[in-house]
Amino acid sequence: MSNGVASSTAYGRSAHAGLGKGFPSTPETPSAAFLSLDEPGTGLSPQQGSNGGPSGGYAYSTTLRRQASSDHFQLLGRSSSPHASSSSSLSPYRKRTGSTGPGEYQPDNPYAYANSPSVPRPSGSGGEEGLLDRVLRAGRRLVGASGGYEAVVDSAEEEARTRAETERRQRETPSAIYAHKSVEDTIKAFSTDPTSGLSNTQLPALLARYGANEFSVPPSEPLALKFAKQVYENPLILLLLGSSVVSALLGSYDDAICVVIAVAIVLTVGFVQEQRSEKSLEALNKLVPHYCHLVRNSQQISPLANTLLPGDLVTFSVGDRVPADVRLISAIGLEIDESALTGETRPSRKRVEECVSGVGEDTHGEGGGKGLGERRCVGFMGTLVRSGHGSGIVVATGTDTEFGVIFSMMQDVEEKRTPLQMAMDDLAKRLSIFSFGVIGVIIIIGVWQKRGWLEMFTIGVSLAVAAIPEGLPIVTTVTLALGVLRMSKRKAIVKKLHSVEALGSVSVICSDKTGTLTTNEMTVTHLYAVDDLMDLTPHVNKDPFAPRHPDHPAFTPSHAMLKTATIGSVCNNAFRNETGLNVGQATEVALLNVLPLLQREDERKNFTRKSECPFSSENKFMAVTGSMNGGADMVYLKGAPEAVLARCRYYYVTDSSTPSLDPATQKLILERTKEVSKRGLRVIAMAYGFPSAPNGKAASVNGGVEDPGNDLIFVGFEAMMDPPRKGVAHAVSALHGAGVQVVMITGDAEATALAIARELGLKVNPSHSHSAHSALTSCMLGTQIDQLSERELIERVPNVTVFARTTPRHKMAIVKAWQMRGAVVAMTGDGVNDSPALKMADIGISMGKSGTDVAKEAADVILVDDDFSSILPAVEEGKSIFYNIQNFLSFQLSTAVAALSLITISTLFELANPLNAMQILFINILMDGPPAQALGVDPVDREIMKRPPRKKNEQILSSRLMMRIGFSAAMIVLGTLFVYVYEMGDGITRRDQTMTFTCFVFLDLVSALQNRGLTCAMFRNRMLSLTVGVSFVAQLALVYVPILQHVFQTEALSLRDLLTLLGLAGTSMVAHEGRRWWERKMGADEVWVRGAGVV
Repeated sequence: MSNGVASSTAYGRSAHAGLGKGFPSTPETPSAAFLSLDEPGTGLSPQQGSNGGPSGGYAYSTTLRRQASSDHFQLLGRSSSPHASSSSSLSPYRKRTGSTGPGEYQPDNPYAYANSPSVPRPSGSGGEEGLLDRVLRAGRRLVGASGGYEAVVDSAEEEARTRAETERRQRETPSAIYAHKSVEDTIKAFSTDPTSGLSNTQLPALLARYGANEFSVPPSEPLALKFAKQVYENPLILLLLGSSVVSALLGSYDDAICVVIAVAIVLTVGFVQEQRSEKSLEALNKLVPHYCHLVRNSQQISPLANTLLPGDLVTFSVGDRVPADVRLISAIGLEIDESALTGETRPSRKRVEECVSGVGEDTHGEGGGKGLGERRCVGFMGTLVRSGHGSGIVVATGTDTEFGVIFSMMQDVEEKRTPLQMAMDDLAKRLSIFSFGVIGVIIIIGVWQKRGWLEMFTIGVSLAVAAIPEGLPIVTTVTLALGVLRMSKRKAIVKKLHSVEALGSVSVICSDKTGTLTTNEMTVTHLYAVDDLMDLTPHVNKDPFAPRHPDHPAFTPSHAMLKTATIGSVCNNAFRNETGLNVGQATEVALLNVLPLLQREDERKNFTRKSECPFSSENKFMAVTGSMNGGADMVYLKGAPEAVLARCRYYYVTDSSTPSLDPATQKLILERTKEVSKRGLRVIAMAYGFPSAPNGKAASVNGGVEDPGNDLIFVGFEAMMDPPRKGVAHAVSALHGAGVQVVMITGDAEATALAIARELGLKVNPSHSHSAHSALTSCMLGTQIDQLSERELIERVPNVTVFARTTPRHKMAIVKAWQMRGAVVAMTGDGVNDSPALKMADIGISMGKSGTDVAKEAADVILVDDDFSSILPAVEEGKSIFYNIQNFLSFQLSTAVAALSLITISTLFELANPLNAMQILFINILMDGPPAQALGVDPVDREIMKRPPRKKNEQILSSRLMMRIGFSAAMIVLGTLFVYVYEMGDGITRRDQTMTFTCFVFLDLVSALQNRGLTCAMFRNRMLSLTVGVSFVAQLALVYVPILQHVFQTEALSLRDLLTLLGLAGTSMVAHEGRRWWERKMGADEVWVRGAGVV
């Protein structure tokens, strides 16, 4: 099956998506179909993958099925999680087989809701909202109902949701339960065998009970419905379509057709752009292995991962991804990278012994336990094996896995509206009120003048329709689309048009640490030899041809440092794969990666290894014995500094100098070790010497564990960490200067998080105690968040810059707390554990290269090159777009207000209309045409980052913008009335009307030029200069070209008349410059006040 193609089941009830490479195209039969409902006896066998070929360690698949009917879709799908408590019997978790009645919470399904009126169904749960409901909701938003985040929830619904959440917290995931059970108890619970696995006779019943190892997602909306939603969910579009209907009823078919065409263009541009950027949520399962190593009926097979069932016996080794949540029954040097799930930088060293009570009991911040990272006897779905090998019993599949819990959280998050969308909704409401106001005023005037009310109503409706800027949506859409295009050139993909502007409103950036602010790759940053500590940070990722920084000393490592690096490479089990990358345990990979920086080679090619003492938690070191270049046998050792120093009697200076390691020197080394460790670095000490046994082999103790002896030579240590990405510190500083607060949220340890935060320039101090109520700390732990109420967390978040040991649920709580404070929150991340917060934030930003598919799908913006500093130009672009929208909105509305005012004044005083229909049409073209479009592409103002982020509830028609609109309209109206009144002394002639019309156009073009950015030079926006110039020539053509004179009823003006009009335009230009100077001064004062901390 080709990528992205979904094969329908035989019964048409669901579809199985095959995005994975090499997905077998097997014929579907009733026995191969997946049914949507969990009913007794309906669990049918999934597609078999035994013919799929060998396992590919890095191949991924998508095992999603779409429900044909949302009526039966259960949101979070954890229908196989049965545990009321961890003290239940040893029987494995059971899937619900009976039907659940309406209004009944499923007791054995803590994350699923029945079709209940009393329990609110979260967004995305599959409950279809009727078309009438959606239209009514759009109508409420149009007339002023709140569209923000602080929607008022009915108290009964809130109580039901709270009750459901409470029941939900009382359940535990299978991995939490079996982490506290022995291997024998787990095997007994699933009636499986630790060597032969499940038997074929058990499979049908297990499949009927648990279902396939896949996730269920709601059916995708038809394209027609997606297109239609752009209409009935956009109040401004509804207003424009309403105006076109009114125009058609009044006989103005041309206006009606033009409006419909403009709306169609807007909808098409937005629809096509978003369809290109959006991908199906099915990419979530690309973290699930395409194939797995499975033992069934004593046979080793490699089927598709979606065929796994609880009780299956699976094996995995370096490069494999764990196919489900498994209880380990063997772990040989097994280390698994769980950073995408837990945020931990260091791979988790696994063992088979069960967790002690109180460790690893908390799933995702729902209880008082420790968390996923401490379940050392469990392998989690989607995590990557870095070193060693192992096997385990599958205890959870699909949405019952910890990976599935995060999938549940993503589904639970409602779609959000950007600040610009809310501002445009507010603008539509204001224009609606204005339109009805105009109609009312005109009717009152008609009644006062004793004119026919129907005539005045017709005039009023015509004016109200004319007041609505039909070009506003298309100019906004084109401006946003151009912004998306510019962002793509800056290596940032924006999935939805409005997201690019929302970046300019961001006031808080909550960023994950691992893989986002840091590289998610352990790197040696310090080398130590007695007593010399060298910082390698300035030399990591440095351009070899770049000039040397005067503050950085010459890079000259000592003999002892080079010897330290050599031992780190010899006492090492990492290896170079076929692509040239070092793979293996993260620490050992770092020891190999530093060799090129020191201009050293991997000495293992000259080393003959004869024996090895592997690392263990008891001895805390690794040692190898062998000969270098055919010489005498030597022991090379690396490990924890305390363990290494305990076996050393000398320390290394050069090959010919190895002084005695006295207590003072040992104390000095340990002090240096503690000093480096406090920075969050991991310290690995090195030593070497002759074997203690006379036969050249290390002695053995405790029944076979090799002992390297106690007469070794201490050489030095290497300190490593997951370093910050290049350019992140500068980006953080620039964001702070722009009024954006940067907050680090990580699942890593507090010391590591604080060390990285200090390097990035975040102002931090450690948590003084485990009390959550201490206001003196800028670092807060996940356990402290659990102690706070929602209100207390809202009060505390402004003072906290680092959150450590957090879970996905903690991250969501932090984002929500900031949003409740009125902040526009951006969340950056790359892991599975970041995805719920990415979706909840106003703007989710994911890494492109290192980001998981889950994170990319949840995000609104994807940084292609993983460069956090790309957020800077993105914020700059977003701010620029918003101000450009304000600029052309000011021009459009000032033109509309000026035209309406002229007609209203002439109607009020029963004067001849100063403009005829064709002239008004030309003015409308100017208002909605090229000059307005050109204002949307004003170049980015370099000073724009000094302006504070705009508030979420700030209206697009701010008081200052209203003043600008009023000023621009007044200049047009006063100038045009001056000419109109001055020329009408001897009656209205064609020349008088031409003078009035030309004066209006000239003053309108001045308004277009002067509504450009406040700091934009006159001719810097070349597109604006060009369009204004073309419009000026077009106006002269209307006056002097005979055929156009006939159409527009104009007359050629004398040079004196033309100079008079140009003089008025010049006067308007000067007045506008005065207004621009005043606005710049007010803006500078605001920046100064904010910088002084007054605001």
